[in-house]
Amino acid sequence: MDLKEALKLRHSVRQYEEKELGEDIVTKLECFITEINTESGLHIQLVKNEPRAFSGTLAHYGNFSGVTNYIAIVGKKSDTLEEDAGYYGQKIVLYAQTLGLNTCWVAMTYSKVPSAFKIGQGEKIVIVITVGYGVDQGQERKSKKPDDVSNIEADSPEWFKEGIDAALLAPTALNQQKFKLILLDDKVKAKTGLGFNTKIDLGIVKYNFEVGSGKDHDIWA
Repeated sequence: MDLKEALKLRHSVRQYEEKELGEDIVTKLECFITEINTESGLHIQLVKNEPRAFSGTLAHYGNFSGVTNYIAIVGKKSDTLEEDAGYYGQKIVLYAQTLGLNTCWVAMTYSKVPSAFKIGQGEKIVIVITVGYGVDQGQERKSKKPDDVSNIEADSPEWFKEGIDAALLAPTALNQQKFKLILLDDKVKAKTGLGFNTKIDLGIVKYNFEVGSGKDHDIWA
């Protein structure tokens, strides 16, 4: 599948089969993560066969089961770290979907296992993403309408309409969808409201918009 198909098919999955990631899948994921780290300057890591992060009370509260693999989004502390974590993490999420894997963004309902990944000087872990073979493919969730999150009009360019549709498919914390995308001539201004992890959400939304609209990162005002 291509990225647009992956974007539409991808849903958050919390329960996973007891099935290891194959060597070929691991190699592809790690190579892609290396490319993303080179592009972004982040220190994202694939954690394999590590059940402790999702075996405690927090994971039970989050309704997770069978999680033994996850992606740790780590980077140097900066004003843009959270948005970068969302943007580049979503690149990995959609790539994983094209490989037949399922994922879920997890901000709090997991236990940090310091020995499972590396955090360099001046770095922090922002969030993790579970990855594996889901018991099912997840479910669609309720969503706001395009004019709730943008200044879309009937005569808006088709690429903007498609970008908004894709942005509305982006996973956001607590499904809050607290973002606005404003078309300004041939550019788009992205804004976030107040709420939990909204900067991470905005990064995810921006990447989804790029995939849906066919635009690159230069689209942002």
